[in-house]
Amino acid sequence: MTFSIVGRSADGQSLGVAVASKFLAVGAVVPAAVSGVGALATQAFANLAFREQGLALLRTGTAAADVIAGLVAADPGRAQRQVGVVAPTGPGASYTGPECFAWAGGVTGDGYAIQGNILTGPEVVAEMERAWLAGSALSLPRRLHAALAAGDAAGGDSRGRQSAALYSVRHGAGYGGATDTEIDLRVDDDPDPVGRMSQLISLWELYFTKPDPTTLLPLVDDLAHEVHERVTALGYTSLAAWAGVENLEERLADGAIDPLVLEQLRAAKPKP
Repeated sequence: MTFSIVGRSADGQSLGVAVASKFLAVGAVVPAAVSGVGALATQAFANLAFREQGLALLRTGTAAADVIAGLVAADPGRAQRQVGVVAPTGPGASYTGPECFAWAGGVTGDGYAIQGNILTGPEVVAEMERAWLAGSALSLPRRLHAALAAGDAAGGDSRGRQSAALYSVRHGAGYGGATDTEIDLRVDDDPDPVGRMSQLISLWELYFTKPDPTTLLPLVDDLAHEVHERVTALGYTSLAAWAGVENLEERLADGAIDPLVLEQLRAAKPKP
């Protein structure tokens, strides 16, 4: 009742999962990942214990295929399970039990595992793989979503659409650098969850990613005057004060302004 991709970034530092389903809040069930350890998706008649058990095996340096072998060997319900695993290095691995509802199956390669059940057909995972392979220049969250969107466009879950989730980890990539959670977004109940997820990723990129140092604009002369005037007109004493209220503090830079922050500032209207 789900299609998912578990993937690793090109530099090997990010690990994550993207998933969609005709199921309420699929993000509460399927994905699990730990930075430097691995990522996995458990679905079909999901065995939630696979998340903790799989990560424990990955922590020992066990390869993805051997993690799956260990998980399913000890599970009496394995005939109805589906699971995908990616380790920090090496090929991904996927398992589909023989009693999963059709169409069910998966594909794997270096750094990824794609799987789904109750799909419209094998074209769903085939299109997900094509999009994943074509997206090597993208960030891991965008690449995972691109694969998910391709599967959705190819038919996805044959029962329809309801929820989607995107979860990835990278050392120190969390808010303020205090955690490893790079992105954790869920659309729990929506007629177009994969489309809505794309909008949420854009907001995440605006609010939580760091600015590109090569694009920063020095706050001098006319630009410094404009920013001061606009911030004052909005009722704030500094750019930092306004940015904090607007949740843009992660994009601040000393002596310069991010073009995306400047765009938001120019669009801001004084409150009545």
